[in-house]
Amino acid sequence: MSLTDLPYPHAAENDVVVRVHAAGFTPGELDWPGTWTDRAGRDRTPSVPGHEVSGVVVGLGYGTTGLSIGQRVFGLTDWARNGTLAEYVAVEARNLAPLPADIDHTVAAALPISGLTAWQGLFDHGRLTAGQTVLIHGAAGGVGSLAVQLAREAGARVIGTGRAKDRERALALGVHTFLDLETEKLQDTGEVDLVFDVIGGEILDRSAALVRAGGTLVTIAEPPRVRPEDGRAVFFVVEPDRARLADLAQRVRDGRLTPVVGAVRPLAEAPVAFTERTPGKTIIRIAEDRTGDRS
Repeated sequence: MSLTDLPYPHAAENDVVVRVHAAGFTPGELDWPGTWTDRAGRDRTPSVPGHEVSGVVVGLGYGTTGLSIGQRVFGLTDWARNGTLAEYVAVEARNLAPLPADIDHTVAAALPISGLTAWQGLFDHGRLTAGQTVLIHGAAGGVGSLAVQLAREAGARVIGTGRAKDRERALALGVHTFLDLETEKLQDTGEVDLVFDVIGGEILDRSAALVRAGGTLVTIAEPPRVRPEDGRAVFFVVEPDRARLADLAQRVRDGRLTPVVGAVRPLAEAPVAFTERTPGKTIIRIAEDRTGDRS
């Protein structure tokens, strides 16, 4: 990876161009086919990674409605187009939500993928309800930390997993019980209504046996090879959702949801950021707020 100059993005029909203030990324996205090719499988390098954005609208494509020039926005960009680790990005307007003035761009950039993934995994696919028990793998990570907070608020009993160094952070987020995957036995958690997995591999395989009858195994890592004996197994990829983004932003404003932001780096250090593993979500800060930006 390296920094380079690219043309100013074109705003297609129903697009907006966003001046990026802060951007998030997923370390594994360099292995995704969509990072290097378009939807028809054609090469589109040099390509720009990153799919979480917070910034200000500076251009409107033909027919674009619902957003306006100068408006603060945040959201999730298309998997098969140039992404957010840039000064400007073209995004479908429907994938963005207005960003309230009292939420910093750095915080907002940590919300789209992690927040939508956590919500969709727990409630849209996992059907979690009050009084149920959920096992969340990677409870101190970007997705897991938000899933813990959302599940706890929904009235569920939350079991979190991770490494020993994650225990205190996970407990502070609200897990009722923490399991160290390196030293403790996964089966000691007992049966649960929902397993929410972000790890895959052997952990995912072994988790299927923990799902009680009628329960669900949900994963974002890979299609499950082992399914619950009497339950559902769901593998999904997060989808944009403007209404849910607005809801997540309101939860942040109310103090009910706190994204775990780790390192904040300038754009020049984005290549290094992909190789690091730090607690919380790494955010790339690209521009500062300007006077006149509005919510």
